[in-house]
Amino acid sequence: MKTDEKKVKKATKTQTLLRLGKYLYQYKLLMVLALFMTIASNLLALVGPKLSGAAIDAIGTGDAPVQFQLIYRYATIMILFYFISSVLSYLLSAIMVNISKRLSSRLRKDVFDHISTLPVGFFDRHQTGDIISRISYDIDTIAASLSTDVVQILTSIITVVGSFIMMLTISPLLILVFVVTIPMSVLFTKYKTKKLRPLFHRRSEKLGELNGYVEEIVSGQRTVKAYGREDVMISRFDCKNEAAVTAYYRADYYGCMVGPTVNFINNLSLAGVSIFGAIMYLAGGITLGNVSSFILYSRKFSGPINEAANILTELQSAIAAANRVFMLLDEHPEPEDAPDAKVIEHANGRVEIDNVDFGYDEGKLIIKDLSIQVPQGGLIAIVGPTGAGKTTIINLLMRFYDVNYGAIRVDATDIREITRKSLRLSYTMVLQDTWLFYGTIFENIAYGREGVTMDDVVRVAKAAKIHNFIMSLPQGYDTILSDDGINISKGQRQLLTIARAMLIDSSMLILDEATSNVDTRTERAIQDAMYALMKGRTCFVIAHRLSTIQNADCILVVNGGEIVEQGTHTELMAKKGFYSELYNAQFDQA
Repeated sequence: MKTDEKKVKKATKTQTLLRLGKYLYQYKLLMVLALFMTIASNLLALVGPKLSGAAIDAIGTGDAPVQFQLIYRYATIMILFYFISSVLSYLLSAIMVNISKRLSSRLRKDVFDHISTLPVGFFDRHQTGDIISRISYDIDTIAASLSTDVVQILTSIITVVGSFIMMLTISPLLILVFVVTIPMSVLFTKYKTKKLRPLFHRRSEKLGELNGYVEEIVSGQRTVKAYGREDVMISRFDCKNEAAVTAYYRADYYGCMVGPTVNFINNLSLAGVSIFGAIMYLAGGITLGNVSSFILYSRKFSGPINEAANILTELQSAIAAANRVFMLLDEHPEPEDAPDAKVIEHANGRVEIDNVDFGYDEGKLIIKDLSIQVPQGGLIAIVGPTGAGKTTIINLLMRFYDVNYGAIRVDATDIREITRKSLRLSYTMVLQDTWLFYGTIFENIAYGREGVTMDDVVRVAKAAKIHNFIMSLPQGYDTILSDDGINISKGQRQLLTIARAMLIDSSMLILDEATSNVDTRTERAIQDAMYALMKGRTCFVIAHRLSTIQNADCILVVNGGEIVEQGTHTELMAKKGFYSELYNAQFDQA
């Protein structure tokens, strides 16, 4: 690996830890209390080996009498100290669980809030399952690691320093045993940590990919079964599942090697202390109680080093997860509105598209030199083959994307000089892909407007020809829809979204193949209601069924990102051009 790449990875790790530290700093009072309890608990526990050694020396050797009073006193104090230490450890765990809960809640809120500011283009580029994985699994990993690992790190520092000081007071000579074993542990841990970091990052990535695939397939089960592609989907799942399992195995397998290896090195130091301690005792250089105390302190001294190796392994997982979360938080939100951007409350609805070029990818234009003049209250139909650029025009009108060149104006004002919120509220949209949330039918229809009454909802439901169906349900308008309304038909979902749109009082309307999921009979039945909805509004209708837009003021025929024809239905049919071919093709198929 190149030096520059190493520096970038090191900087990223440092930055990630600093950002996690900022989140923990929000709970500084709880962290200070946790620090106090950690110090107190560990200091009390550190006194135990010293008291144990003193009790052993009180037994006496040879003809010296056993000092039972001292033994009882040391034993009582030791039990008391260990009890208080245990209580403080319990309280410490409760505090850290509380911090962990708050931390995960705060992180999730920050991520979710940030997601709401991201442009539509971000969701076009990322799988939903991967985003969900970052909000759930990755944040859980961070919280779980920090709630325990931070305490363990503090405990390890206090225990190592305290044990070292206590061993110095007992026998500075015996400490020389650690001159060999400690560097071995540190160097091995450092080496393995560097190797483990990318493994844990890959583990998080592969889980995100797996979640994205599962979410995609579960939502498309009807299509999978309709085409009999279960075996293909299972095969692809097996590949992604195997990749995720392999990534997990590699990270955990190599991570598990660290603890036992460091533990073995530390046991060597224990053996060394036992051997040299016994020699010094036989030589009269140390008492038996001090040998016992030193061995206990050496375990306390070596134990945290062994734990530190395991903690560092877990931290690699947390850092990898945190890096993915912060990458999401670092995604650029939609650009802010211009400082002098206008708020339009009641747009007249005059729309002008002037020499617009646009492409999702740099250097690859989808819309080329597009110009349209739409009068107030005009009905504009946009037709064309798949991929011609019909929906892209809608994305530009709503400022989901900004044009590369040219301008789009509403009431003679460039939409880049209008606040996005007010611009989008000037439109009502009914899309081909319906979206309903878990809640009652009433709540779903009333979603886009405040202060809606039942009479309002019933009125638009009748206009959308869905009222009779709703009343046939046992709970009527109080019927609960499951996620995305999967307990009703696709056509019924479409009618509910049309009813929802009828409640919105806006000057412009966008219908993106809004009746594509409705049968022909129902479609004809609601056309009058739809035209009533369109009356007085500037309407953009993307139509698949050309028979539905014959009354449009102007039909734009889009092909290859360019308007190849425009005019009324009669005019375009008379030209016998591209539109005529599309129309006749549908008529022949019918």
